[in-house]
Amino acid sequence: MTLTVIAECLAAPGQEDRLRTALEGMIEPSLDEPGCLAYRPYTDRNQPGRMAVVEQWTGHEALAEHFETPHFRHVAQVLDLVLAEPMTIRRLVDAPAHAPATSD
Repeated sequence: MTLTVIAECLAAPGQEDRLRTALEGMIEPSLDEPGCLAYRPYTDRNQPGRMAVVEQWTGHEALAEHFETPHFRHVAQVLDLVLAEPMTIRRLVDAPAHAPATSD
């Protein structure tokens, strides 16, 4: 089961570049993890301090292992210093296919 994660961040005023640098620094080490299928940060064009990272993992276990890596622990410390509000993390799985209605 593929797990898609959307992590949303808002930089404190004046911390936009530091947030962007921290999230971009996570790309390569995250993609090197065995359970990481995709990892890409995005910036809101209308609010440059608002960023989101869209990630895909092989499952919940791979994501849990990601949270234990040195690069994640480091970025968590940086985010504590640069975010205006706590990061929001959404964990999404594929929606089940809707079974067709049957008539009796």
